Amino acid sequence: MSHPRRFRDVIRVGPVQVASSNDRRGREKHTAACTAPRCGFSADYDSRAAAELAARTHTCP
Repeated sequence: MSHPRRFRDVIRVGPVQVASSNDRRGREKHTAACTAPRCGFSADYDSRAAAELAARTHTCP
């Protein structure tokens, strides 16, 4: 059974939200996800800096 992630430190960069969470093994992961309609961009990163860079440079297709 999958447990929902508990996101923290959520920020918004344009249409992209960046948040941190812990994976099932307790390791910290950082997610960038676009909230624009029909975009669908979402990616996990090992560092917060990488997730924030992805958010700043993202352009919707």
